[in-house]
Amino acid sequence: TNGIGLSPFAGVLALFVHTAGTLGKLFSEAVESIEPGPVEGIRATGASKIQEIIFGVIPQVMPLWTSFVLYRFESNVRSASVLGIVGAGGIGVSLYQSFGSFLYQKVCAILIILILATSIIDLLSAKLRNWLV
Repeated sequence: TNGIGLSPFAGVLALFVHTAGTLGKLFSEAVESIEPGPVEGIRATGASKIQEIIFGVIPQVMPLWTSFVLYRFESNVRSASVLGIVGAGGIGVSLYQSFGSFLYQKVCAILIILILATSIIDLLSAKLRNWLV
C-alpha cells in the first residue's frame, strides 16, 4: 500500500486534522459555557429546538467561534512554513534549500516575506475580529 509520504498533501492533511480536532474541542467548550437564560427564555415562548439554537445558542457562541477560527488560520499559516522545512512542500522548502545552498540573500527575502505575510494576516484578523465581535 502507498502511504501519504512527505508531500504538500501530507502537510495539508496534518494541518487539517489538527485544526479540526482543536476547533471541535473549542467549539464544544464554547457551547457548554453559554448562559442558559436566553435559551430558557426562547424555550418558554414555545420555540422549537432549531429556533432555540439559532436565536439562543449561536448568538452567544459566534464571537468565540470567530476568534477560534481566525486564530487557527493564523497558526496554520505559520505552521505551513515549518512543515515545508521538514519536507511537506511550500515556502519552507524554498527556505530550507536556499539556506542549504548558502543563498543568504534569498533566505532573508523569504523570511521578510513570511514575516510580512504573517503580520498582515494578524492585523487583518484583529480588525475582522473587532468588527465581528
